[in-house]
Amino acid sequence: MPAYLIVDTLLENPELYEQYKVRARPLAEQYGGQYLARGGEFTVKESDLWSPTRLVVIQFPDATAANSFYDSVAYQEVLKISKQSAKRTVIVIEGVEATFGAKGLSGT
Repeated sequence: MPAYLIVDTLLENPELYEQYKVRARPLAEQYGGQYLARGGEFTVKESDLWSPTRLVVIQFPDATAANSFYDSVAYQEVLKISKQSAKRTVIVIEGVEATFGAKGLSGT
């Protein structure tokens, strides 16, 4: 079952954060990570609990892969750059198996 690493980021030093981005992506890809969204424009429809700033969504084959990426020694080293340049909230959430049928996408 796919899993998603979702990050909300408030950049404090965008130039330094660029170094993090360059180094983090190939590490995520080593664990099967595929970037689905990376800081693109978004529309907030409701915000009673949370007001996102800059979102990144990475799909992994499963939660084990997502957590292994995040916990890896190599990523923890690169993460130091992020912590020097941004404030973040990071979650890993399990997805659902999507199926396509006559009525379109289902899997909720």
